[in-house]
Amino acid sequence: MKTLVQSIRLTLVLTALLCVIYPVFISFASKLAKGKGNGETITVNGKVVGYALLGQKFDKPQYFWSRPSAVGYNAAGSAGSNKGPSNPDYLKEVSNRIDTLLKYNPGIKRSDIPADMVTASGSGLDPDISPAGASIQINRIAAVRKLDEQKVAALVKEHTEKPMFGPAKVNVLKLNVALDELK
Repeated sequence: MKTLVQSIRLTLVLTALLCVIYPVFISFASKLAKGKGNGETITVNGKVVGYALLGQKFDKPQYFWSRPSAVGYNAAGSAGSNKGPSNPDYLKEVSNRIDTLLKYNPGIKRSDIPADMVTASGSGLDPDISPAGASIQINRIAAVRKLDEQKVAALVKEHTEKPMFGPAKVNVLKLNVALDELK
């Protein structure tokens, strides 16, 4: 009987702590973050065009392309592909992505293509690409938009984030918004 009473008390304490106190604390703490806990929105001319931390599909030649998504960029269904590197369907998918990149970015070699441009992230919603992933697209974008390649390269460099931990990254949405503002 003593063990049962202790178990019930522990259950009630943990329920209060983990189901009430912790969520309320996190809710208040989020109000101190950028976006006040609602996410960092990106606006253009007063209209929200997306969220900085949520990947979106960009596949038009005049824009930097996003990292592939295993869930079609559907935030309600965040997930990876769950296909291993020896799965024939997965290999065909990656091969098709490589072929598409080579077709639309003449001048790059297969060996120039970074893995993040042909593989989906674990969430399928990664908003960032590597600086190398952005760099292989500079020539295409400059040609389509009739811009100087140096200007586009400078824009990529300007939007390359170097976090304290982890690799450098480029937010595709922010970069494409800045690209549209480039003259």
